[in-house]
Amino acid sequence: MIGDRDTAFPNTLPHRAVIDIGSNTVRLVVYGGAQRAPTVLLNERVTARLGRDLMHDGRIPDEAVQIALSGLRRYRRILTDLHIAEVDVIATAAARLATNGAEFLDLVRECGFAPILLSGEEEARTSALGVIGAFPGARGVVADLGGGSLELVEIRDGQCTHGASMALGTLMLGELRAAGGDEFRRRVNKALKHEDWAHSMSGPLYMVGGTWRALAGFAMTEAKHPLTDPHGFELTGEDALKLAKRVRLMTPEELVKARVSSMRAAMLPDAAALLQVLLARLEPPKLIFSSWGLREGRLFDQLDPAARAQDPLLAGVASFAAPRGGPPMLATRIAGWTVNALPRDGAGSERVRLAATMLALASMQIEPNLRVKQAINWALYKRWINLSDEGRAMIAAALSANCGTTNLPRMLGRLASGTRLNEAICWGLAIRLARRLGGGSRTSLRNTALVISGSRLVLFLGESHADLRADHVAQDLGALAARLGLEPAIEIVPNDSLLEKASFAIPTPAPVPGA
Repeated sequence: MIGDRDTAFPNTLPHRAVIDIGSNTVRLVVYGGAQRAPTVLLNERVTARLGRDLMHDGRIPDEAVQIALSGLRRYRRILTDLHIAEVDVIATAAARLATNGAEFLDLVRECGFAPILLSGEEEARTSALGVIGAFPGARGVVADLGGGSLELVEIRDGQCTHGASMALGTLMLGELRAAGGDEFRRRVNKALKHEDWAHSMSGPLYMVGGTWRALAGFAMTEAKHPLTDPHGFELTGEDALKLAKRVRLMTPEELVKARVSSMRAAMLPDAAALLQVLLARLEPPKLIFSSWGLREGRLFDQLDPAARAQDPLLAGVASFAAPRGGPPMLATRIAGWTVNALPRDGAGSERVRLAATMLALASMQIEPNLRVKQAINWALYKRWINLSDEGRAMIAAALSANCGTTNLPRMLGRLASGTRLNEAICWGLAIRLARRLGGGSRTSLRNTALVISGSRLVLFLGESHADLRADHVAQDLGALAARLGLEPAIEIVPNDSLLEKASFAIPTPAPVPGA
């Protein structure tokens, strides 16, 4: 039974796992949360470097096999103890290209797994599906750099239209570069020559893989970027080229000093040299870095059409906020109740406002002395999917205002304009009013209304709920009115006249995770 699971994850049960047998690492990732926006509950790897000798003798070294099998036996024990039956084991370039790859996969089966060997085309498509899942509506080229291969895939309208896998993985680039810069560029261009479709693409280059993310992290650190997660980080093509030219000349020691892990630091100069050639050939307008790739693409590929159509932001926030007191239905009621009391020139996204409302409700379970800081950290640093930097800043501003604090951290000004932050403060003040008016109960919201009427912000109380009038309610109303440049007013009216006073549409509830 689910309730009997021996697990250290109190708020979300682990429900499935993916084991990625790559050319450099063998990784286990256990997922929980919403199917559309799964949460990583456990992420382990062993650095077996299965593909390190592919360019020499074409085999997986015996030592690497033993390292991988040791890790896989540990993974089998963990998964058994967690009662996770849904486990996808996928093997990529090393097992596909090595002369002893089939023999290695037989040993994997002896560990109790059923590995799936992906072809180069399947690997490219699956990685691209991860990007499509993370960035709905994405259009461009996915560049997935692994230890044994580089995949390039064209994506548009939620589909993969072209794809190719090339033996240009990080474990091979060092030897290619050792032949000299001209020879390196010649060999990379020769591999790319067969993919002329990529050159004709006009969209961004979506960067998938740990080495690319390490490059993004380095760029963010150098720029003193306010955020820390490279997922969704963007660089213009021009800035990316400057970065590549600089990093390809750096030593691993210099990169480690810049807070790059030692494993990635050893690979980054070679990856930067590869990127320089890619940029020259593909000429993308910008780069977008994605933390979703092969593993998430595998999960996304198995979703039904209804689950795929869900907004990953709302699905992820709902899964996180619901067990903490921010269920989608209550948040939707509050979002509907406040919709007629927002800035008239507001251009913020309603989906972002609904996400902010769920998180604002959930933040009330944080201890008061920690609440503002922790809520802002949720907004800025949790890996929400399909949320821009501006959206993060607006949610942070809304959560701060919901706590009664409108003096925002200055860093938010680097992520969003003053106009957008002011709009988000109004979201938060309105949520605060709705929440404190009657405890956020359905009945209190149904028998009251909040409306902008001319130069006034009016809180209408039905006669049955006139007793909800209180000093703190007047203060909350006054704070929101002042932010809107309006005069606050409270009026007691017959209950049957509330619909006449405020005609507003209730938004569609956010999708329930896993529905």
